[in-house]
Amino acid sequence: MSTGLIIALIVIVAVVVAVAAVLTLRARGPRHGTSLKRRFGPEYDRAVARHDGDTRAAERELAERVERHGDLRARPLEPAQRERYEARWTAAQERFVDAPRDAVAEADRLIAELAGARGFPADGHYEDQLAALSVHHAHHVEGYRRVHRVAQARANGAQDGGAGTEEMREAMVEARALFEELVRPSRHDGGHHRTDGDRTAPAARRGHRTPSLLHRRQAKES
Repeated sequence: MSTGLIIALIVIVAVVVAVAAVLTLRARGPRHGTSLKRRFGPEYDRAVARHDGDTRAAERELAERVERHGDLRARPLEPAQRERYEARWTAAQERFVDAPRDAVAEADRLIAELAGARGFPADGHYEDQLAALSVHHAHHVEGYRRVHRVAQARANGAQDGGAGTEEMREAMVEARALFEELVRPSRHDGGHHRTDGDRTAPAARRGHRTPSLLHRRQAKES
């Protein structure tokens, strides 16, 4: 076999390998994106919007979150801890009627503390904690983001320029979904793991009345 023919065969093989690699990457890309979209749900769309529609950049960010926090296993809560967190949340909801901004600030603190107790990043590392929560509770993390924004605005003195009562009410209701995800026993706690159909509010599970913040326009502006 001549040298020229050998070189030609090498070139052909190299071209075939390169084409196969490109086709493989193209085939993996959509599946990877689909997997991330399925995992993150609404958080996927928020990431794309934050990157001005750049899907690849958004997927890189989400993939990095999974890489950093995907192996996190939530620590169990003792029953007494769970009761204390539930009591504090109920008190925050009831306080909303007269002092909505104070109630939202307490909800922000409470979720941060509860997430830390469950093993998520803590010690004031909000962005890292939020990223970890989005990996494991993507469908409910927006409520935490909303109450944190209100709490930060309040801390910065933006009393008049902050959210209105209705917006704060919606943020509290949305944040409660994440609170319930974090406070309830998980399959790793060695206790009963509630099903998706058993997600009533902590106060309702103990037979308390439903706090009036769940009803529109009953809170006073603070």
